[in-house]
Amino acid sequence: MITAAPYTTDVSGSRHDRLTRTPTPGPHNSLFPWPDAKHPLRVMVNYAVILVCRVSPSLRLKNWLLSRLGVTVGDGVAWGLESTPDVFWPELITVEDHAIIGYDATLLCHEFLQEEYRTGAVVVGERAMVGAGAVVLPGVEIGAGAQVAANSLVAADVPPETTVAGVPAEPLDGDGTATDRA
Repeated sequence: MITAAPYTTDVSGSRHDRLTRTPTPGPHNSLFPWPDAKHPLRVMVNYAVILVCRVSPSLRLKNWLLSRLGVTVGDGVAWGLESTPDVFWPELITVEDHAIIGYDATLLCHEFLQEEYRTGAVVVGERAMVGAGAVVLPGVEIGAGAQVAANSLVAADVPPETTVAGVPAEPLDGDGTATDRA
């Protein structure tokens, strides 16, 4: 059973300052007490609805179903087949108007670690694009008009109108190469 209260940690300049950390004391890793964090029936319903959304070709149906789970879905949002919003905390996801979440992309709002779990909102800005197979970690904000290349791991915020690629995702120069981060 989880006995410690959640807390936030400010690590300026990163997604970590937006994460809520919940200690999970005991002999096991933080995945064992997950039913104390989220009711198992809620997770089962979320999973079933998200499973339907993953295989449905109807964008209208996907947007409607996901909004019923608490995802904030803007006008004209497109979810690719097999795309997966967070099953535990879908209510922490915001996808703004006309954004695209590509085939098999994953938006995570939680991280189960050894001695704690972390949750954080994910925001995909207006007209942003998340490429096929990309994974967005909790607490990340993807700016308006930004582009995330296929199979990238987004572990930091993406500024508006910026293209990122790689593991971890880094901004690209105009010629498609990664910029040097100083």
